[in-house]
Amino acid sequence: MLGGMTEDITEGTRMFKRSAMAGLAMMMTLVAAPVAKAETLADALVAAYTNSGLLDQNRALLRAADEGVAQSVAATLPVINWSISTSRSFNSAATPPMSRTTNSTTARVAGSLAIYDGGANRLAIEGQKELVLSTRQSLRSVEQDVLLRAVQAYMNVRREREFVQLRQNNLSLITQELQAARDRFEVGEVTRTDVSLAEARLAGSQSLLAAAQGSLTTAIEEYRAAVGVAPSGPGAASPAPVSQSLDEAKAFAVRNHPSVLEAQHSVAAAELNIQRGEAALKPNLSLETSVGVNQDFDESAQIGLTFGGPIYRGGAISSQIRQLQANRDASRAGLHLTRIGVEQQVGNAYSALQVARASASASDQQISAARIAFEGVREEATLGSRTTLDVLNAEQELLDAQANRIAAEVDEVIASYAVLAAMGLLTADHLRLPVQQYDVNAYYNLVQGAPTARSAQGQALDRVLEALGRE
Repeated sequence: MLGGMTEDITEGTRMFKRSAMAGLAMMMTLVAAPVAKAETLADALVAAYTNSGLLDQNRALLRAADEGVAQSVAATLPVINWSISTSRSFNSAATPPMSRTTNSTTARVAGSLAIYDGGANRLAIEGQKELVLSTRQSLRSVEQDVLLRAVQAYMNVRREREFVQLRQNNLSLITQELQAARDRFEVGEVTRTDVSLAEARLAGSQSLLAAAQGSLTTAIEEYRAAVGVAPSGPGAASPAPVSQSLDEAKAFAVRNHPSVLEAQHSVAAAELNIQRGEAALKPNLSLETSVGVNQDFDESAQIGLTFGGPIYRGGAISSQIRQLQANRDASRAGLHLTRIGVEQQVGNAYSALQVARASASASDQQISAARIAFEGVREEATLGSRTTLDVLNAEQELLDAQANRIAAEVDEVIASYAVLAAMGLLTADHLRLPVQQYDVNAYYNLVQGAPTARSAQGQALDRVLEALGRE
């Protein structure tokens, strides 16, 4: 009888060993298996750039800023208006046969031209140009935000999918370990406590798998919002090349980041606005002319010059100038804060990149050590010197190490692209994405001369806007 029991225990031990080995092999195989027909990070970036409604919105805002230049230019050109007026007058003092009613109709064309305005119109044009340049940099910032969000969404989907795979593999392995524990319990090798521990760990694994699947669903929805399409299977991605030192990156960012350039143009526009406000104190000269004809075809014409300027406006102009100076000071302070913020972003991004790299290296060592420990504990359990709990804990250590490695890889990629964004280099042009990039000069060149609707440029603008409306 004792010999039979020994054979049962030996057979149970063999079953446990075979099931554990099979579970470990399955876990390693599934984790390493690549996703079929995986899309690349470049594909996601192209889709995000192409489908971004946020980019379309800010491109429209840039075109609106371009029109501000056209309107400022129009203020320096002749203004011509036409009018037709008719009136009827009554004379109660008139006696027959004279008529008491007189009808009068006059058609008139009038024109005016600002000859001298103290430079206000010229300054207005220059100020609007600075606004256009500032808005262009704002568009660059939005482009960076769109692409960085796409990187984060892409990598997060990949992370969550691999976490789900890990949890599925963990669940499969614990299921097999539970069955092995039950087999060993039946032959008297372990106690009921070992079986209960395995059952508890299995329930916990099921809960963690459900949480991982929920996180994956959330990541997919974020991907859909950031990229514009559903993910088809994000594959592995390499970190963006970052060759500059921290100091070099900060110096570059302060000179080239779109937020800094946008603030610089805002300061320049504020300076021009002050000069424009001061020009309101100067006299102005304008040419005015008109021609007209009445119902009797009597023609009239006049031409004249008007020269004048402010004498007293209750201090309104001086107040406006002081207000513009305060706005200029605020813009300068904003530029200073923006530079500090950009340097901080670069420092934070570099720190996150270094942490991710160090974590990846440490995780490799952790995985190697945890795998050796797991195999050793499992082998010792077959000899009866380790419990089921020891095996489960060792397997959990290996699972945690693998999860840390996945997270470190994802964090490194995201951090590397965050460094590019902090430097102002996360653009379709710098990344050489195969997309039709928006030409910020094309629309401006068409409108800067303030073309009329019937001119060749005006008709070209109509075609451009019609094409944009169909997109």
